[in-house]
Amino acid sequence: MGIKLTDLVEKKPLKWDQLKGKKLAIDAQNVIFQFLSSIRQQDGAPLTDDNGNITSHLIGLFSRVPNLMQKGITPIFVFDGEAPELKENIRIIRRKTKAKAKENYIHAKEEEDFEQMHKYSRQLSVLNEDMIEESKELLNALGLPTVQAPSEAEAQCAHMCKKKIVWATASQDFDTLLFGSPKLIQNLTLAKTRKFQGRTIPVSPQLIELNELLDKLELNQEELIVLGIMVGTDFNPKGIKGIGPKKALKLLQSGKKFERIFEELETDFDWEEILNIFKNIPIEDEKPKKQLYDSEKIKEILIERHDFSEERVDKTLSKINNKENSSLKRWF
Repeated sequence: MGIKLTDLVEKKPLKWDQLKGKKLAIDAQNVIFQFLSSIRQQDGAPLTDDNGNITSHLIGLFSRVPNLMQKGITPIFVFDGEAPELKENIRIIRRKTKAKAKENYIHAKEEEDFEQMHKYSRQLSVLNEDMIEESKELLNALGLPTVQAPSEAEAQCAHMCKKKIVWATASQDFDTLLFGSPKLIQNLTLAKTRKFQGRTIPVSPQLIELNELLDKLELNQEELIVLGIMVGTDFNPKGIKGIGPKKALKLLQSGKKFERIFEELETDFDWEEILNIFKNIPIEDEKPKKQLYDSEKIKEILIERHDFSEERVDKTLSKINNKENSSLKRWF
């Protein structure tokens, strides 16, 4: 879902050269799910191999990751572990959204409305364990480490950034800031433009620095978490009715204690329980393990298992085999 902080956050534009030689932590499931949702056929069906196995996630990874590596970036994909029980709230919402999308998709199919079929099919994407394991396998074969978080990947990304294992976390969501990530990069996409409210706008990487954000808002880290809780997190998706980020900020800057603020507002969640999740969520303290680049393994996964074009695979691999551009030898 993502915490709605856009109106409060100042972003600095980055050039790709500024990210050269940097290691970035990425919420793996979030990115892979985006590939499953966006890489689809005209009627909205996901791309598949000759045996009907979905390949959208592998196409996305094998397109995006080598290009980042060619730019001198080392992406480290972090995978979710066991989610806190409170995250069931967002899962309920997602299940309802999927059920409604399925109804709309069936109706659009009956009407042969391909545009609507494509729109609603994106909401029906499912990322299963086999896809996750094969994604890890491909990333490791590319010579990149993967990290298994004990709980939320975003929390693990933030921890790795705090420990300077990575330079920054990369995500479109602001959640890693609540988990304490010192740096957050958004728009880590190779697309130069995107559609927004019917307009085409330019896109480039942007940097958000946590300390600068806290100074600007005149908040400490705990107060930033509470602000997020008021507007809504994955653990209380609806937040507090009538409270947006600017109003939440004003309440926090009033000097009232958290207990007093929540006593005066109508809530249906335990704010202290959610605060504790952000402050004390389990993390893994080990460094990611270096992996060996294995072109034969990459070809086995993509060509032998899933019918990828050998010519296209070789062309992509040639990009990261270029020693001048490769980030494979810059790991530690």
